[in-house]
Parts: sequence; structure tokens; C-alpha cells
Amino acid sequence: MTISGLFKKSFYLFLLLSLFNCKYGFAQKTVLEYVETRIGTAPSTIESARSHSEAGSELKGQTIPVVGAPHGMTQWTPQTRSTETKCIAPYYYTDSLFQGFRGTHWLNGSCVQDYGTLTIMPMSGELKVNPELRATPFVHEKEKTSPDYYGIGLEDYKINAEVTASLRSAMMRFTFESDDESFIVVEPNSDEGEGFVEIFPEKGEITGYNPVHRIYQGSGQSAGFSGYFVLKFDKKITQFGVWKGDTIVPGGRLYQGKGMQEKLGAYIGFGAARQTVLVQIGTSFTSLEGARLNLQKEIEGKSFETIQKTTQKLWNAALGKAEVKGSENDKKLFYSALYRTKLSPRLYSDFDGKYPSFAGGTPLQKAEGFDYYCDYSMWDTFRAAMPLHHLLEPEQSGDMMQSLVKKAEEGGWMPIFPCWNHYTSAMVGDHSMSVIADAYVKNIRNFDLESAYTSLRKNAFEVNTDTKSYAAGKGRRALESYLKYGYVPLEDSVWQAFHKREQVSRTLEYAYDDYCLSVLASGLGHKDDAIALKKRALNYQNVIDPSTGYARGRYADGSWIKSFDPFVKRSSFITEGSPAQYTWFVPQDVAGLQKIMGGSKAFSNKLDTLFEQGHYWHGNEPNHQIPYLYAFAGQPWKTQKLVRKIIREEYDTGMGGLSGNEDGGQMSAWLAFSMMGFYPVTPGSPVYVLGSPVFEETVLNLKGKKFSIIAKGVSATALYIQSATLNGKPFTKTYLLHEELIKGGKLVLQMADKPNKNWGANISDLPPSLSE
Repeated sequence: MTISGLFKKSFYLFLLLSLFNCKYGFAQKTVLEYVETRIGTAPSTIESARSHSEAGSELKGQTIPVVGAPHGMTQWTPQTRSTETKCIAPYYYTDSLFQGFRGTHWLNGSCVQDYGTLTIMPMSGELKVNPELRATPFVHEKEKTSPDYYGIGLEDYKINAEVTASLRSAMMRFTFESDDESFIVVEPNSDEGEGFVEIFPEKGEITGYNPVHRIYQGSGQSAGFSGYFVLKFDKKITQFGVWKGDTIVPGGRLYQGKGMQEKLGAYIGFGAARQTVLVQIGTSFTSLEGARLNLQKEIEGKSFETIQKTTQKLWNAALGKAEVKGSENDKKLFYSALYRTKLSPRLYSDFDGKYPSFAGGTPLQKAEGFDYYCDYSMWDTFRAAMPLHHLLEPEQSGDMMQSLVKKAEEGGWMPIFPCWNHYTSAMVGDHSMSVIADAYVKNIRNFDLESAYTSLRKNAFEVNTDTKSYAAGKGRRALESYLKYGYVPLEDSVWQAFHKREQVSRTLEYAYDDYCLSVLASGLGHKDDAIALKKRALNYQNVIDPSTGYARGRYADGSWIKSFDPFVKRSSFITEGSPAQYTWFVPQDVAGLQKIMGGSKAFSNKLDTLFEQGHYWHGNEPNHQIPYLYAFAGQPWKTQKLVRKIIREEYDTGMGGLSGNEDGGQMSAWLAFSMMGFYPVTPGSPVYVLGSPVFEETVLNLKGKKFSIIAKGVSATALYIQSATLNGKPFTKTYLLHEELIKGGKLVLQMADKPNKNWGANISDLPPSLSE
């Protein structure tokens, strides 16, 4: 056969195999394979982040490359920083030294603290226990990263280190490729020096714990529980010991920290040989017995590959709730974002349902018929991350709502920002009202609604007069002032809170929360409460100065603060932003806000000023709904233009591809919703405002039904909606209802590169508002 003939035959065989693979899926990527877990681990490369950020941490996404199941109890990450200190993540892409694998409870993308963690480090040759001294160079090009697996070659030690994980447990595989002594160091990362370790060499085990401490309200106090761990090794231990600081005690079996802020831990050796060591790890927040049970039930008797494949299936199922058709890079951007929305809230209950009591730790409780969760970054995630979860995972969301109910029952008050299984009062607002009302209007019912309402009502109507419990974070901040004046006046410094003052932001957010509770009250038949709360939902009017049209500080006598610049980057009465940015946080009554400003035209002009003069800051959450507000003024084409611009300018797939802290998944939830083409401007209502979809097609798999969004002709420039049909019928509304999505159906959008300023411009097409 000639070379030409051989080439032709090979070509046709290749073509046939390609067609076969495409048909049967062998060549197709799974959705998990699009995830880049390291996005946000480097300082932001986004221009607006540098323009608006003040604190150094605001320039970072604060994410970590997580290994573990969605919403897992303990997640695993390579460690490059050895502390649990506030605002320091365990891993930064700019670091070059690997200190071990950390079992972390880091709140994804936050500026809080890690807690209850442990670190496991393999090494060969000379034993080094201090994390800075044992650290070894690694290069990012050799990292293998995925939510189900992380692997890295440690060249100086000649070790290949790998980890995979389940919900509460993990397995590590260390391949020692030198003839030197093989060691593993275990460290409970207690900055206070209160950790505990114990070695059982005859059983091939190490157990221990790391006590958890509070921050914000009650900072430094014990949280009442610990992060417990049980490690089992498959190779015979030939030497062992414990260590404190730089002092190593060969043959030591146990060490209990004395709270002297010294590092401590255990080490074991396996002899001088080339070998592979498997480590099984069980973790728990209840006890060593709970950690052992979790290990036995989840991974005991299973291979590394079996555990990894099980976790792969969990991730593909979770991410596969949204199927998208578009460019490979956009799929990477989208599924990486969707992954980051599924790291918190965190599972807290053991395999048998036990969990530490909220706000104290004891006695142990048992979740009957649900999984118990904590670590809700509520001020951030109520906006889009929790609504996204309500949409894609309603059953699990019900468990998360029941977890909030149990917190209120066990602690006496509904928590405002529940983290570390405790009260914090870390931020402003009272947004458990939002997420529970949002679950209710989206027909999530697998939680105790009446108990939830009782606790939420207490937060909204009862001032906590107990000085001690109020200082501990129980009760709505500044509620007495809010009830008396209809706003929080500047004289009230709100001293018992991490975020002090910020009176205008509190008023705006409380008014919205009152709206959410009014929805729940109405639905449950509490008519008098519903009327009172609906009236309070208009309290935003008390802090929008009609003479300027901007949110403005106000004194108790009704006068406005005299020195006022709406565009100043920071103001004492505003939370993390400017008055011009916070003015737009009236999601429950955008039509009413327009009236104060002088009508829809003045409203739109003010929005134009915000965007055109560079005052919009996407890197912080209170801005997130603003681009969608043009739809309320009959100019949805401006929303379409801006949303697409923000997607392309504020996010990318590089390691610095977030424009601010990820904050529990909220930054990514905005992106995921917006790339699909809609956004929940007003959680607590069943309405999603349309934007500009990036994908040719998005299919949502919702409780056995499929809802498709097809964007015909969509491209980088063809971003404007010309016309639409919903289930084959002409559609001019600029919003979708939740019920329309879960019923299944098809929204078809005709896209073009020039706006159709008539589509969606009629009053009947606008999203609903409270005042209408």
C-alpha cells in the first residue's frame, strides 16, 4: 500500500472512531473535568478589585483547592500557611512551599478563621516537625487538582503525595521513592497550643483533636467542641514519638497542649525503604468515637480509587444539574463557579446523625431524618448562593433550613450569621429570614415551618434585654432603635457587633428582611404580623434622602448628616461601600425607590452615573443585584449589556480570576446564574430577572423536569434579546417565575448585536415590586 493510501485509510479510521466516540460519549468530558479548583487562590488580576479594595484581603479571592464531597464536613487542601489566624487561608498560589495536607474547615473565600484542623505531612530522610522547616518546594505545573483528587510530587523528599476524600473522611497515598527513612508528621493546628495527640503503634493509629474557638461576638472563647480525628496506617510503624515546638520526644505516645501557643503533634516512621503508605482519616465534631464511626462507614475496606470514583459521581451529579452548551473556556468558567457554590454550608452531623449542640457544644444532639449543617456566610449567600441551592438541590436545602430551626431551638434565638456552630453577629442584617422565606416560596417544605416562624418573629419583634446573651450575639442588633424610629439613627453606635455603626445599611437590610418575614407570615396565616411587617418593609424610605435620591445617614431628630458625599468609597453608616452603592439595596420595592428618585427616568440616570463613572464595585456583595435593576425601569437591554460586560471583565479562569472575596460561594453564584441568563434579585419572592445568557443552551435538571434556555445566535457581540417565546408562546416579560422553571419547559431567546429597546419595556413586562 502506498504512503498516500495508508494515510487515507488511517484518516478514515480516525474519523470513524471520532464519530463513534462522540455518539457514545467516550470522548466527552464530564462536567467535573471542567473544574479548576485554584481560581481565586492568587491575588486578583481584576482591575476593579484594585480600584475599590482597601484591606489587603479584599484583593484576594481567598479560595482554596478543595478535595472532598459537596458540602463535606472536612475538606482537604494542600497547606502553604500553618496558622488558623483570621483572614489567612491555608493555601495561596503565590506560595512555593508545601507544608502538608490540611483537613480544613475554612469558610470558602472568606476573611474569617480556620478551625478544628489537622495537617498531615510525609517526608523522608531527616525528621523535621516545625511546619516552616519541614516545608518543601513544589511547582504548580505538577499539581493535579480536582474536587475529588489532589496530587503533587515532592522532589526534595522524593515522595508522590495524593489525597481523595468523602463527606467526613479521607484517604492519602504517599509513595516514598527514596531509600531514606519514611516519616509522617501529624499536627493539630491549634494556634492556642491546646491540641491533643495520642499514638497507638501496635494498632497503627493516631488519634487527636483541636479545640474550636469563637471569633466576632465572644471572640477567643471556647466554642464548646473540637475537630476530632482518627488516622489508620496500612504499614507497620517502626518508630514514633511526639513533639512540642522544636522538642522531639522519641517513643512518646501522648501529648496534651497546655494552651501556651506552642505547636505540637506526633510523628511515625516506617523504616528506610521504597514503599507506599495508605492513610485512612475519619473526622468529626462530636468525639473520637464519631470520627472512627465516620471512617468505618465511609471508607474502611475501600481502595483509594473506589473512594475517588464515589466522590467523582457525587460531583458530576451535583454539577450536572445544569448542562450547558458553549465554548470550552466558558464551560470551565461556569463549572468552576458552580463548584465553588457547593462547598458551604458545611455538613456537621456524623454518619449516625450526632452533632454538637448549637452555641455550646453539649449535650450532643441527634439529627432525626435530616443532615445538620453550619457555616452559613449568611450576609453574602442569601443573595444568590442559597437561592441557587434552593433551585438545584431543594431536598438538601430543606435540611439546611431545618438546621437553622434547630440552632434557634437550641440557642434560644435565630442566628444571624451562624458559623463555628455558634452565634457571631458578624455582619449587618438578619438574613435567616431571607433564606427561609425563599425556601418557602419555592415550595421547600421538609423543615419545621412553624418553629422557624416563631424564632424569626422573635428576632423581628423582641428586643434582647439580657445584656450577657446580647453581647454573645443573640438577637437583632439595634432593634430597639429600629422599632422606635423606623430606622437606625446615627446616635446608635451598635457597639455590640463586629461591624459597628453602619446604621443606614442596617436599616435597608432590616426593611428587606421584614419583607421576607411578611411573606412567610402571610403564607402561614399570621395576618396581623404580615400587615405590620409589610409596613416595616417600607422603612427603607426613612434613609433615602429625597433631595439627593441617595441613602444618607440620619439622626434621631430626623435631620440628615450634613457632610455627605454619596460617592465616597467608605462611610461609617454604610457597610463596606459607598452610599451610592447601598442606595440600590431595596430589592423588595424597586418601584418605590424609583418614586423617591423622581420616576423611572431619574432612576435610570442614577444607575447610568453609577456605572459610567466607575462607582459600581462587583467585588462586594451589596452591589450584585444592581445591574439587573434596569429591567424594573423598562430598559432590560442595559441589564443585558452590563451583565455580559461584568461576566467578561470581573471573572476569568486564571488563578486571580475573582474580583473580590468569594464569600461562601456568592461571587460564583452571581456568575453561575448570570451565565445561564437570569438572577434572583429579590430572594423571598419566586421571581428571577432575565439578563443575557452566555450559552447557546442551558438545561436545568429540576426534580425530574427539564427547563431549557436557548439563546439563538448568541455570541460575544450578539448579547441583546430581540424576542422570546416561552413554551412556544410569545414572551415579553423580563422575568421568570420559579414555578415556570420547576414545571419544565423551554425559553427561546433570539439574540442580536443591537438592542431591541421595545422588548420588555411595557409596564406589564416589568418585575413586580412591593409598592405596585
